[in-house]
Amino acid sequence: MSGVKGFLIDLGGVVYQGDAALPGSIDAINSLRQRSIPFRFLTNTTSRPKASILKKLAGLGIDVEPDEVFTPAAAARTHIAEQKLSPHFLVAPQLMEDFQNLETGTNPAVIVADARDGFSYENLNLAFRQLEAGAELIALANNRKFADDDDLICLDVGAFVAALEYASGKKALVLGKPSPDFFHSAARSLGLEPDQTAMIGDDAEFDASAAVKAGLRGFVVHTGKWHAGACKGLDPQPTGEFADLSRAIDALLP
Repeated sequence: MSGVKGFLIDLGGVVYQGDAALPGSIDAINSLRQRSIPFRFLTNTTSRPKASILKKLAGLGIDVEPDEVFTPAAAARTHIAEQKLSPHFLVAPQLMEDFQNLETGTNPAVIVADARDGFSYENLNLAFRQLEAGAELIALANNRKFADDDDLICLDVGAFVAALEYASGKKALVLGKPSPDFFHSAARSLGLEPDQTAMIGDDAEFDASAAVKAGLRGFVVHTGKWHAGACKGLDPQPTGEFADLSRAIDALLP
């Protein structure tokens, strides 16, 4: 497609599912490397630290530098330092690895990510009390659902963010997808403008439609959490759809 000079690529449900690479995905990534087409992995995964994501990619045979993977936790770390926040974390314990030696301040904030079993009443209520006392609500992601390692669809962090928003009357600041700033930051790292960049993901709403809203091209692939009718009613509509990452890259390469 004319005008596309670089790619942002989702991971879970696009490059891999569970512990296995999806068919053709590694070849597609290798094709980008061989042709010197710039790309970044843009993931809303907030249940594991970046080091774990890099290790998983390496195990699949995908060599990647740390700065080639954009995560909401990295965006949150920057935001916390810049805004001098004093964070109360409602996240999976392993994600705290990404917040080690964090420069904090005095402005209270609740940071919510995919805490999985940590979303107990006790923990949600502790976060709610922080919000009632004046803390800002920050979500690392706001997705509705995800495809787990067993290929079954699961409830994602967005439902718990919505519960805290409803109870507190506060609107969460979302730092991962679908935040335009998240897309724009990744595009800038490629040295590209948003309209020169294509986002490829399996979430029609938070990957593809959100990318279009942010000024990028947004493409959804029929893998991972995708299902028939996923694009129905979305505004804006994704730029296009492909069967998988390999077919998307083949069609979009200049």
